[in-house]
Amino acid sequence: MRTITLINGDGIGPEISKSVVEIIAASGLEINWDLQTAGADVADKEGTPLPERVLESVKRNKIALKAPVTTPIGKGFRSVNVQLRKSLDLYANLRPCKNLPNVKTRFDNVDIVVVRENTEDLYAGIERQIDEDSAESIKIITRNASERICRFAFDYAVKNGRKEVCCVTKANIMKLSDGLFLDTYRNVANDYPQIKQREILVDNLCMQLVQNPTQFDVLVLPNLYGDIVSDLCAGLIGGLGVAQGANIGKEYAVFEPVHGSAPDIKGQNKANPTALLLSAIEMLRYIDEKGYAQKIENALFKTLTDGIFTADLGGSASTTEFTKAVIERL
Repeated sequence: MRTITLINGDGIGPEISKSVVEIIAASGLEINWDLQTAGADVADKEGTPLPERVLESVKRNKIALKAPVTTPIGKGFRSVNVQLRKSLDLYANLRPCKNLPNVKTRFDNVDIVVVRENTEDLYAGIERQIDEDSAESIKIITRNASERICRFAFDYAVKNGRKEVCCVTKANIMKLSDGLFLDTYRNVANDYPQIKQREILVDNLCMQLVQNPTQFDVLVLPNLYGDIVSDLCAGLIGGLGVAQGANIGKEYAVFEPVHGSAPDIKGQNKANPTALLLSAIEMLRYIDEKGYAQKIENALFKTLTDGIFTADLGGSASTTEFTKAVIERL
């Protein structure tokens, strides 16, 4: 039996974690979950939102499923997500964005994969206060980090039968930093002649995504642009409640939904477990449990096709009712 770290988060995290664990168990797949707590509640008790025991668990098990953890805005502790990515060198953020059955959106046939560099750029949070009235953030782009994320994107495209990898920058203005990322992309692309190359500025990309998103296949972006664009793409397929994600490095991988911890509905049995479930399905494929992954995905898609939705998608099902519906369709 495989042991996998389960970081059940805070806010709605424990509720949707319970849902996903129940669904996987009902599928017949036996997993030994190494439960780890993190986030705001843990920070109050242990002095840090990400205790060393959590990192040790992921390093021991190599794979983790993580529910959302609250990140304070403008003050408080640093993002647990950022700390995890830096500590475990999870350099690739993978965000598949594909239409789900019976989830009504403005566009059909959206099937975009966002590959986001995860360790540097402005999002790394290197800042300093200059004086009372000014502060600065440092944007760092390195050839090493750029090369491995571009190669990850092209390797993903080859492995999954994708046709194009599009590089997204603002290299017309940030000629040195984004220029370095773009130059590295071009060099890496030479090793993949079977994959079509494309370059686009991030502002133009955003405009085109809301006009004709089906033209895009795989996008590779520096960290900050990737964070913003991946949420935009989530909006194209129904919102953060159905958006999956993964953070992958050379040794470790952490699978997690894109949405936040939604403390406003904590404990109300309203949360949608779909995004965490989709992340878990991607995790099962990653560990070569493809049969169980397909079985669970089929049950989820049948639940959605039958019109069973939680409130965020316009339905009336509670978290437990939605979970039961998926299990019944296994």
